[in-house]
Amino acid sequence: MTKYSHYKQTLNLLAIVFFVTSCNGQIKTDSLTSSVSEPKVISKEQRKLVKTQGSTESDNVWCGLQDKAGNLWFGTTGEGVYRYNGNSFTQFTEKDGLNSNTVYSILEDKSGNIWIGTLDGICRFDGKRITKIPITGNLFTANSNSNYYSSQSKESSVWSMLQDKNGKIWFGTGDGVYCYNGKSFSHFLQNDGVINKENLHLKMIDCMLEDKSGNIWFASGMPPGEEGVCRYDGKSISSFKPNGDGWIRYIKEDKNGNLWFGGRIRGNFMYDGKTFTNFTEKTGIGNPILVDKNNNIWFSGEEKQSTVESVGGIWSYDGKTFKNYNTNDGMSKYFVWNMLEDRNGNIWIGTRNTGLYKYDGKAFTNFSE
Repeated sequence: MTKYSHYKQTLNLLAIVFFVTSCNGQIKTDSLTSSVSEPKVISKEQRKLVKTQGSTESDNVWCGLQDKAGNLWFGTTGEGVYRYNGNSFTQFTEKDGLNSNTVYSILEDKSGNIWIGTLDGICRFDGKRITKIPITGNLFTANSNSNYYSSQSKESSVWSMLQDKNGKIWFGTGDGVYCYNGKSFSHFLQNDGVINKENLHLKMIDCMLEDKSGNIWFASGMPPGEEGVCRYDGKSISSFKPNGDGWIRYIKEDKNGNLWFGGRIRGNFMYDGKTFTNFTEKTGIGNPILVDKNNNIWFSGEEKQSTVESVGGIWSYDGKTFKNYNTNDGMSKYFVWNMLEDRNGNIWIGTRNTGLYKYDGKAFTNFSE
């Protein structure tokens, strides 16, 4: 090799290093390119949510929503995101721009963008392309605790999302709660003016809800979180553990303004605006997952700790009586993680083993392979 050839090769190498370094130093908003495969469309004839990534029984349909156009979206913990248009499913995975195929939360903002919270951060779909959205600030800078964070739970995980009445988007992550005002991110508890006398951390928030009065509620997750249910009234934040359960998985508000909370260990409780009350009308049921248009409360079954299956099926509660649905009715035997009611009143049910079912008020239909 001549001296000129060596010099030219060195310059080319430096150029490549400079390009990669420059890209990594920027806020990453990488969108889909021609090198990224098209999302896989599952045929109309099949009309099934088909597993393709080698997921196991422990993987599940974790979250869902119906967008303004009527499409249904389902986030899974191994198969990415599925969009259902009423005829067929379209699957979005890492090949299509997702940070991870493990999806914990999904949100449509007021502009119609679909936000996807994954094991490894946030993505946004504008109807044409998926963009990775980095959260600036202190996110994911602390050292991970190996006794707590695992392949299914780490600081970059985005467990929950919420857009409040003023348009601000909230993100519950393994590193705490972050807010996005449309231009920039900020760490919620580090914002000026937030009174936090209990020194709460708000790490791993399983779900968030804004109630009719404008309070923001946070359901804290697995250890070392376990701060119960927390409420932000616009000035200060406080924590409650009325059941003595620090791990809360669900928060739902009924049409009467009552809040329903699902505890991981010690059952369910309700808040009427003044008092927290243990919900003991029926034992042997799971957590409140959905409040439908008729104000029925839907409960999951209890999870078998030794398997991925459910005990007793699912339940609906009209305020007076309970109705049970189980395998005899065509319901799955697997534990239920998510329920969604569409515009037509159908109840969509996401289970372990990446299962998806629809209940039309009369019968259950299996929409997964």
